[in-house]
Amino acid sequence: MPEPVLISLAAALAARSVTGLYKLVKEKFSGDPEAAAVLEAAEGAAEDSPEVRALATRLSAAEDEDPGFAERLRREWDQSGGVVNAISGTVSGKVVQARDVHGNISL
Repeated sequence: MPEPVLISLAAALAARSVTGLYKLVKEKFSGDPEAAAVLEAAEGAAEDSPEVRALATRLSAAEDEDPGFAERLRREWDQSGGVVNAISGTVSGKVVQARDVHGNISL
């Protein structure tokens, strides 16, 4: 089972919420049709989906195979703040997505 940070990374990739991260992984997987298919299959999938878990597993394997990639992947994730804001399903009403809030939020 992949470590939790890789699940979060995979969810961010599925949502394409961190552009630099997506570009890095897409480039890495471009020479591997199976890995590229796993990335494509996860697009738009929920964090707890089998597709995102499969992507996290593939990321783990890629990190094991290429320590340089692992370093770049983790650095890109750290630079993004490691936060993914995503809403799925039926939503009604107001939604606030934020990382650091200093002060009040009024709706």
